[in-house]
Amino acid sequence: MAIPAEVRRGWIVDAVRERGVVRVVDLAERLGIPVVTVRRDIAALAGEGVLRRSHGAVSLSGEIGASTPWGRGRVVGMLVPTVGSYFDEVISGARAAITAAGARLVLGIAPYEARDDRVQAEQLLESGVDGLLLAPNWFPDGNHDGFGWLDELPVPAVLVERRASPGGPGAGLDSVGSDHHYGVLLALRHLASLGHRSVTLAARDDTWTSHQVRAGYAEAVQLLGLEAQPVIGMKAALPRSGRADIETLAERIVDSVTSGVRAVLVHNDHDAIQLPPLLRAHGLTVPDGLALISYDDVYAALAAPALTAVAPPKRAVGDAAAELLLRRLDRGASMPARRIQLLPALKVRGSCGNQDRRRSTW
Repeated sequence: MAIPAEVRRGWIVDAVRERGVVRVVDLAERLGIPVVTVRRDIAALAGEGVLRRSHGAVSLSGEIGASTPWGRGRVVGMLVPTVGSYFDEVISGARAAITAAGARLVLGIAPYEARDDRVQAEQLLESGVDGLLLAPNWFPDGNHDGFGWLDELPVPAVLVERRASPGGPGAGLDSVGSDHHYGVLLALRHLASLGHRSVTLAARDDTWTSHQVRAGYAEAVQLLGLEAQPVIGMKAALPRSGRADIETLAERIVDSVTSGVRAVLVHNDHDAIQLPPLLRAHGLTVPDGLALISYDDVYAALAAPALTAVAPPKRAVGDAAAELLLRRLDRGASMPARRIQLLPALKVRGSCGNQDRRRSTW
C-alpha cells in the first residue's frame, strides 16, 4: 500500500528536526523511500516554508526557530477518518502550522467503517501528546452514543470539521470547521443565476458532512425560492460499494432530468467525477444537457469537463484548528471555548455551461 504524502512528509520533517542538516540521499535511505519521491516531498515542504534546501541537503526553515513560542516542544495528536482525499489538505494545514510553531504532529487514523475513535485517541494519548485535533466518526443521524469520552479527555482538544450539538459529547470543546450550509448556498445561488428554478441534490447519507450538505440544501432551496426536489441518496456502507452504486446514481439523475430538472449538486468529488461518461451513455451530456456542481473540490478540476465545485477551506481549517489548540495549550482554561466556521468558495469551471446563456424564465 502506498504511503500517503502527508505521512511521508511528517517523517521527513521529524528526521530533519532530529538531525539538523540532512543529505537528501541519506534521508531517502533512512526512511526507505525512493529518492525521487523524497525530492518531490521536500520541494512541497520547501514551498510551504517548512524546509530549506541547499546543495543536496535539507534543513528546517530559519523561520521556524523564531516562530511562535507557545508551541515549541509540544506534541500534537491528530485523529482523522481517512487519508488520501479530503482530509489530506486539512492535515497539511495543521502540520504546517504546528511545525512552524516548533511543535510536532502525530497522526492517527480511525477509518469510517471501523468506528474505533476512542481506541485510536487512547493510543495517541499513550504516546504522550500534549493536545488533540479530533475529527470523530459521529453517526450522521446525530446519535453520538459512545463518544462520552470526549468530555473526559486529559488534554485540551479541538474538534476539526465537526461541530458538537448543544448538550452532546464534546459540546464544551473548541471547534473549527467549514460552513457547509453556506457552501451549498453558493452552489445553488450560482445555478439559480443561470436560470435553473430547481436543482437536484445527490448525496450519500453515511458521513457527518453529507448530512450537513443535505441540511444546507433544504435551507438554500427555501431561501432562494427554488422548487425542492427529493434528494438522490445512496445508502452505501464505507468503503464505497463500487460501480453498481454510481451507475444507479446516474440512472436516477437521468430520471430527474426527464422530469424537467437540469441541474444537480453532487456530494462528493469521488461520485461526481465518475458521472459524465455514465450520463453520456444515457444520451445526457455535461454541461449542454445537465449543469453539474461537485462538492469538496479535491479532484473536481481533473474531470472532463472540469467540474465547477464548492471548495471548503480545507487547509485553512487545519491551520486554524492547530493554531487554536496551541493557544489553548498556552493559555489553558482562561480562554473561552471557541466555535469557528470558515466559509467555502465556489470554483467556477466548465460543467455548468456559459454563464452568459441565462434562461429568460428566471
